Amino acid sequence: MRRPPDRSCLFQDKSFPASLASVLGSRRLHPLESLCEGLSWKRPQDICSNPRLFPDKPQEGQVKQGILGDCWFLCACVILQRSEHLRAQVFPPGQPGWTDPEYTGRFTCRFWQFGEWVEIVVDDRLPCIAGQLCFSRCQPEDVFWLPLLEKAYAKLHGSYDLLWAGQVADALVDLTGGVAERWSLGDPTRSTVKIGSSDFPGKDTFSRLMDLKDRSLISCSILSSREGASELGEFHAFVVIDIQDLGKVAGEEIVLLRIRNPWGRRCWNGTWREGGEGWSKLDGTKASDLLSQIQEGEFWVEKAEFLQRFDEVTIGYPISKVGHIQSLRTGVWLCHTQQLSGAWVKGLSAGGSRNNSSFPSNPKFWLRVSEQSEVCVALLKCHKMSGNGRPGVNWAGRAHCSYEERDVVPSTDLQEKGTPAVGLHVWKVEKKRFNLSKTLSAPPSASTISHSYDREVHLCSDLSPGHYLLVPSTFLKDVEGQFLLRVFSSGRIHLSDMKLPPGSTTGCGEESLTGAWQNIQLRGCWERGKSAGGSRNFGFYHTNLCFPLTVCEDVDGTNVKISLRQHCQNTDIHAIGFHVFQEDTRNPCVSSHQEPVASCVPHRYAQEVTFQCTLAPGKYQVVPSTYHPNQEANFTLTLATKLERKPRQCRETLGQILQELSVSHVMKR
Repeated sequence: MRRPPDRSCLFQDKSFPASLASVLGSRRLHPLESLCEGLSWKRPQDICSNPRLFPDKPQEGQVKQGILGDCWFLCACVILQRSEHLRAQVFPPGQPGWTDPEYTGRFTCRFWQFGEWVEIVVDDRLPCIAGQLCFSRCQPEDVFWLPLLEKAYAKLHGSYDLLWAGQVADALVDLTGGVAERWSLGDPTRSTVKIGSSDFPGKDTFSRLMDLKDRSLISCSILSSREGASELGEFHAFVVIDIQDLGKVAGEEIVLLRIRNPWGRRCWNGTWREGGEGWSKLDGTKASDLLSQIQEGEFWVEKAEFLQRFDEVTIGYPISKVGHIQSLRTGVWLCHTQQLSGAWVKGLSAGGSRNNSSFPSNPKFWLRVSEQSEVCVALLKCHKMSGNGRPGVNWAGRAHCSYEERDVVPSTDLQEKGTPAVGLHVWKVEKKRFNLSKTLSAPPSASTISHSYDREVHLCSDLSPGHYLLVPSTFLKDVEGQFLLRVFSSGRIHLSDMKLPPGSTTGCGEESLTGAWQNIQLRGCWERGKSAGGSRNFGFYHTNLCFPLTVCEDVDGTNVKISLRQHCQNTDIHAIGFHVFQEDTRNPCVSSHQEPVASCVPHRYAQEVTFQCTLAPGKYQVVPSTYHPNQEANFTLTLATKLERKPRQCRETLGQILQELSVSHVMKR
């Protein structure tokens, strides 16, 4: 007989302790506080005799909501019951359970956050009241994957309280790394994605849902108060388990949806409730078969009643074992994926919507489409940071109400909490030379329906081969924030930052970079308190490193090319730029008051910025900097000057790199 492990040796997570602070965070006077009187923390073996992580058939373990208003997260968790490979992604296999000799009380979960998978480690002490789990649980109650996952998600955000109210779509993205869409059942303009058809998801919503029911997780939500909806709650999310098109019965077209309420109780008083008059329309055998399928908390709803009672549906894109998503429109796998991060910076790159004259200052990206492709572009706003230093969802609207209400956050709450509304526009550029101002003043080739307060907005379209200009923006100007731009395509694509010389209103055209060039590569480091002085807006600018540049010959056209590259991950990039100053032999230190002769500004959130210009022969100093002081990173500065002699008959690697970094050559590729 195996000896039980020494309880004193079991893992205790000090960063997310078994205390009320992990439930409420720094908040008090919240309804959850009064509901948690008598709260205790117990390990699964203290709750039942034989705890298990998963049931024998994972799809059979129903998800049930407790006293925490996180139905949005629990509905998304159902996708892990349906997909073994997604479950293994979130719950790394091989973790010792309660019957294993290696069990230590430690469990690891993974969540997708802003472009990468993040591991969250928790202990298995779970919040209980009267010896029973008070938050989420499974049916049967000896299965514990769900409360452990909920605890890890709460730790990711900072506390259980911060899971109160959210969007099913956001949780689906966090659990899969994929994409989710919201379709309004009333006003199509409230949907989060523009499909290209004005009636989507209008009259053919149910034919599309029928096609997706076995491939996607489908959730439905109530986002407003209305007569007759009280038994379902308000601001509450459900899972669509099945859809049955029964065809015409006595001349009437009947489509039934089987809905599961995460509260775990039947709360439907419509025509097709158990014992309702709707079942009299079917023959006894068919009615009995459908009624036998419903489990605890489930009920059947007819199509017309569904449209009357529910406001929207949320659909997760099917996702393969290797992470490819499948189109909701055509079923095509979008196997080509790229992503880049960026930021809106006040006074620099937060230009606002097309209503503002500053719109052209927004971040810009090139998308090269190599073949006819179905393309989905997703613009994801970065989470704000929670108290534990991890990305948090502290914008979720929470109201002081009972736990059965308002656990799906409406857009009005997001607006009140100050989260920016974002949108995305796409223009196709036919020529290698183009005028940026003229392009942006023309109607876009594709765009999101409107700027949205949702965490992520999408644009789906069929794109012909060519080059496209992508411009993400906030609705109001000077609203700061970071974002991740993701592109999924059925054909080959290439996504890159657009690099324009400052002050330019064109695509740079065909700058001549032929001839002989002298290239110098210099390395440096921005170091906090020493050489990270920030931009000229700050008094520490003079502490930045200076690099000498000598222009020897007076040649026609562009004769200087400067590139600055920071060495860091995409998620850690700083806004960078540089200035060129005429050398002053009397004062070797460059001050913020000295006027530059050339500049690569505004500072941009990019791995590399580049600038080309014409300088008279002489000696100069180049000062690379981050926009804010005390931001650390290593960097490489490449200085190229043109020489007045015929080029050698060979292609130097550095010269080739310099050409590829120009906008005109990016457009060629």
